Amino acid sequence: MSTKIAFLFPGQGSQTVGMGRELAERFPVAADTFAEADEACGFALSKLCFGGPEEDLKLTENTQPAILTVSIAAWRVLNAHGVSPALAAGHSLGEWSAHVAAGTLNFADAVRAVKARGRAMQRAVPAGQGAMAAVLLLDAAQVAEACIEAANETGLPVAPANFNSPGQTVISGALAAVERAAALAKAKGARRVVILPVSAPFHCSLMQPAQEEVARVLAGLALADPQFPVAANVSGALVTSAQGARDALIRQVTGAVRWVDCTQALLGAGADLFVEVGPGKVLCGLLKQIDPTQKSLNVEDATSLEKTLAELKA
Repeated sequence: MSTKIAFLFPGQGSQTVGMGRELAERFPVAADTFAEADEACGFALSKLCFGGPEEDLKLTENTQPAILTVSIAAWRVLNAHGVSPALAAGHSLGEWSAHVAAGTLNFADAVRAVKARGRAMQRAVPAGQGAMAAVLLLDAAQVAEACIEAANETGLPVAPANFNSPGQTVISGALAAVERAAALAKAKGARRVVILPVSAPFHCSLMQPAQEEVARVLAGLALADPQFPVAANVSGALVTSAQGARDALIRQVTGAVRWVDCTQALLGAGADLFVEVGPGKVLCGLLKQIDPTQKSLNVEDATSLEKTLAELKA
């Protein structure tokens, strides 16, 4: 029985200074990817990835094209080694990487688009007015209840933003509403609630101005039907058309990331090996929480690439 590989592409928060450098030094296809991104961005994004400074890399409008570029560099190296997926999914920003890999979007277009996406997300809410928090070990339905109660009490928006795993739901919204929802979630039995160090409240209604900007940017781009199905964050369903991809990428700006549903959709379509492609191993960790029986590998540098290729050959 042949292995059905699903590629997983990471989102914001997976960035580290130095990411992608080793791949660019070892593989011409990765070096070319960074050169292409530098040209598309109009500045040396590669230098920011390889050497920082970290505070510049953490700016949302830089983080998003940076993670996309590292992910596509790693994907192209895998592709050059004859490894391609049958399915894919990406977490938030990672959904763009998945669609570049699937041929839905041109890479240079995607780099410019996610830079604009990051800038619009940053500007949508003034600094300090929004927040996000991870609620640990509380049923997602109870987290949603806490958000509804907090929104009603404060008159401010708060809602689940990421259904990351059965034990981890991230909430997002206005600062006071998030703090109230966090207290209510604890009262309902959450093990812990952690306020996240993010620059804006992503994946909630406060991102509406950013969603409109993403829609405007995507309207100017040519999209093709994906060459393999890509799970949509906003629905958890597999997308197989250009129009479906466009709609999913627009709606996910204010919509919740239904990562558990995305993973279940890949499993339902027969995925039996997962490879996280890009910086970090966050999605491998979430997969373990969603379904501990699944095998996951990752590719972010030469060592992880060699290990993954050896496992795939075996």
